[in-house]
Amino acid sequence: MPQPRLRPYLSRIQGFAAGRDSPRAVLEECLEALEGWEPRIGAFTALGVEAARRAADGATLRWRDGRALSPIDGMPVGIKDTIETEDLPTGMGSPLYDGYQPRFDAASVQGLREAGAVILGKTVTTEFASTEPRGTRNPWDTERTPGGSSSGSAAAVAAGEVCGALGTQVVGSILRPSGFCGAYGFKPGVGGLNRGGSLDFLSQSCTGPIAASLEDCWAMAIAIAERVGGDPGYPGLGGPKAPPPARRPERLALLRTAGWTVLEPQAQAALEAALESLRRAGVEILDAATCPELAAVEDAVAPAMEIVTRINAWEWLWPLGSYMRRDPAGLSQATHRRWEMARSMTRADYAMMLDRRQAARETFACLAARCDAVVSLTAPGAAPVGLGSTGNPVFVAPGSMLGVPALALPCLTAGGLPLGLQLLGFRDADATLFGHAAWVDRALSAA
Repeated sequence: MPQPRLRPYLSRIQGFAAGRDSPRAVLEECLEALEGWEPRIGAFTALGVEAARRAADGATLRWRDGRALSPIDGMPVGIKDTIETEDLPTGMGSPLYDGYQPRFDAASVQGLREAGAVILGKTVTTEFASTEPRGTRNPWDTERTPGGSSSGSAAAVAAGEVCGALGTQVVGSILRPSGFCGAYGFKPGVGGLNRGGSLDFLSQSCTGPIAASLEDCWAMAIAIAERVGGDPGYPGLGGPKAPPPARRPERLALLRTAGWTVLEPQAQAALEAALESLRRAGVEILDAATCPELAAVEDAVAPAMEIVTRINAWEWLWPLGSYMRRDPAGLSQATHRRWEMARSMTRADYAMMLDRRQAARETFACLAARCDAVVSLTAPGAAPVGLGSTGNPVFVAPGSMLGVPALALPCLTAGGLPLGLQLLGFRDADATLFGHAAWVDRALSAA
């Protein structure tokens, strides 16, 4: 029986640059994994194998001739099925979109193609990238959820079906599935990557990569940002083309969120062991008892789930109203409940939630003077058994509400299953966060 391919994992961009890997050979490796895994986990909704082979052959020649388009030229990737592709259907995780074929690529897909990435297929998403699962299974234990809403992207990376995949996050949809599947996940700061052409229009939504190495995660993100920028009105993700070098943080702040009330004992033990390893390596760990700025942040993010749920509901007035008129029977009960919440709100309710979110963001910004990054978990424990939900997002909702860059590192385990360590950075400091994350990842791998 095949096993998930995760740590240790050699970066594909390093393999291409060093001549160890060729894009066509890597693609065939991914296709072999797909053949063995896909019947068991159901990570894809559509595949373009022959087109991928042609693209990989072109990339192989470019690397041979010294004409590579970017560090990710030839990397096999998946695209979350809420992100439009000109050559593959986009189903949005809903029967309302059965047979929908866009005529153009989304901005992020355009950026990947221009960088030479090999697009293998579309990965399963929950309904409209929200809460209703669509059957993908976790490669570590197929009786468990892979998380969501970027379910297929995380599962496909974990199984080695692709080297990286695009996800989207408005509450926890990149970090939580990355943590459950043992992959690296990156949620850029709000506005970091252009969301054009994606059903991802909510005000704190982000497009970001899930990958099997931290280096490949950065390479995918910066390749997109260099070619299509960030969201309109934002400067977009900035930083070097090469992955930022590892840099030891002087101080990390341990953020105890509302999730601490449901934190599972094995997860708590894993986190405490990781923090002790970091202390032994010379990193100071701040807590709210000794850091007033952190205490203020914990108070500000305690109601994060309520705030983001109500903001998101109001912002779903469109297109949910159109969906309800067209085919209410085709929508899940979860979507009906979201519609009812949206209709129960007023503009003043929404404005109040926005004010509370902005106040929390300002409080968090003050913490930058006291620490290099903030540390937490991606979930209360390992992926829960059952496919009826994607898991509890309580640990990842604060970072989404704050709009700051966040990373999931596959550093921890609970009960023999993956558990992500979450690092939060500060506004416009995504590259700095990657440098600290690289150091933390290495330090905990060696512990």
